[in-house]
Amino acid sequence: MAGQRLPEFGRGKAVSLRCEGEPLRAYSGESVAVALYAAGEGVMSRSLKYHRPRSFFCLEGHCGACLMRIGGVPNLRACMEPCADDLTVEGQNAYPSPDMDVLGAVDWLFPEGMNHHTLMTGSRLLNNVVSKVVRQLSGLGTLPESVDPAARERAACEEIDVDVLVIGAGPAGLAAAEAAAEAGARTLLCDEQDRPGGSLLADPRHGQREADRRAATAARAGAATRLRTTAIGYYPEDDGVLLLAGPERLARARARRIVYATGGYAQNLVFANNDRPGVMAARAVGRLLVRYGIAPAERVCVVVGRRADPDAAAALAAALAAAGCEVTTVDERRETVVRARGRVWVSGLEVADQSGRVRRVPCNLVAVAAPPAPASEAPRQHGCAVELRPAAGGFAVVADGDGRTSAAGVLACGDVCGATTPERAAADGARAGRAAAAEALA
Repeated sequence: MAGQRLPEFGRGKAVSLRCEGEPLRAYSGESVAVALYAAGEGVMSRSLKYHRPRSFFCLEGHCGACLMRIGGVPNLRACMEPCADDLTVEGQNAYPSPDMDVLGAVDWLFPEGMNHHTLMTGSRLLNNVVSKVVRQLSGLGTLPESVDPAARERAACEEIDVDVLVIGAGPAGLAAAEAAAEAGARTLLCDEQDRPGGSLLADPRHGQREADRRAATAARAGAATRLRTTAIGYYPEDDGVLLLAGPERLARARARRIVYATGGYAQNLVFANNDRPGVMAARAVGRLLVRYGIAPAERVCVVVGRRADPDAAAALAAALAAAGCEVTTVDERRETVVRARGRVWVSGLEVADQSGRVRRVPCNLVAVAAPPAPASEAPRQHGCAVELRPAAGGFAVVADGDGRTSAAGVLACGDVCGATTPERAAADGARAGRAAAAEALA
C-alpha cells in the first residue's frame, strides 16, 4: 500500500515526526498525510458512527477523511498540516489505533445501518448510560490540555483594503491576479493551500513548472499573495467585509472588486464500498506524483467517469506507468464499476461490462477521474446566481464573458463557472482580472 518516493525528485529538509509515539521520516514541504502515506500509514482515521477506516480522498482539505490529532490539537486535516521536526501525530475516534480499531465492531454489529432508537430501553438510567457510550463511540478527540497564551493577542483581526481581491490561486486565479495587477490595481491573491497552482499541481501535462511560472508572473506584475488563507464569509452589513482565516489570525478584507476563482471539489463515483481507503480522486493521485514525487502504489486502476476528461485521465495513467506503477484503466462509458474489494484497504474492483458479465481488477489504489464540483458556496453566499450544469459537475456560477456575476462588484472565473481545462480557466481569469481592475479604478 505504501507509496514509493521517487529518488530523482527534489525534496525539502528531512524532518522527523512522531506518529503514535514512533519516529517517522518526512520532509519539509510535505503535508502530514503525504508523509504518513509514504511511510505505509494509509489509514488515518475512522468514520464517526460506524468506525469504518478512512484515508484521504481529495488531498486538498475538502473531504474530511484524514482528521487527526496533530501537535496536541484534535480534528486537524492531515493533508493541510505541514511537517515539522518533533511534530506529534495521533489517531482519534479509534482504539487502540486507526489501523486496528476494536470499535469497528459497530459496523459489523449493524451491517444494515444503525437506528439509534433501537438502542433505547425502558429504563431512564440505562438510556443515560447508552447515550454516553454512543457519544463516546462517535467522539472526535479531546481538547488540548493548554492554550497558547499568545493566542488571544493573535486573534485580533487585521484590516485589509485593496482594489481587487482574488480568491483562489489555481490557473484562473493566478491569471486574474496577474491581469489586475498589470492594469495598476492593488491586488491581493489568497488561497487555502500552502502553494499556488491549484489543479496544475496534479496535472502531469503541466505540473509544478507551469504553476511556478504563473505564480512568478503574477508576483512580478505586483500581485501580493497570501497562502493557507481561506475566505470564510461575506458580511454585507459590515461595509461588505470578506472575512479571511489565515494560519495565525483573521483578517477583515474590503475590496472594490472581488474575483472568485475558487475552483472545484474532487468527486467520487457511485459504487459499493467507494469509501474504502485507497479509493482516491485522480487529482489526489496526481498530486502525490507531480507535487510530492511519490509513485502512489504498485498497482493502480484509473477509473474514467462518463463526464471525465479522457485526455487528462490518459495523461495520468501514462505518468503513473512511467513512474513504475502497473496501470489498468476502466472507462465507465464501456464498463461499470460495481464494487471495491478489500476489508480495510482496497484490494481490487469488480467491474461489469454492458452484458452484465463481471470481472475482477486487482489493484491497491483506485484513481477516480470525475469532473470537479464547482466550489460555489462563497459566491452563492455573496449573492451570485448559479445554475445546474451536470457536465461541469454541479452548480456553476453564472457569469458573462468578462466574469461579471449577478452580484454587484463580484466576478468569477475558472472551474467555479464550469471551465473544463487549465487553459480555459486561465483565459477566463485573465478577462475577469482585467474587468475587475477597470471597474475598481474607474
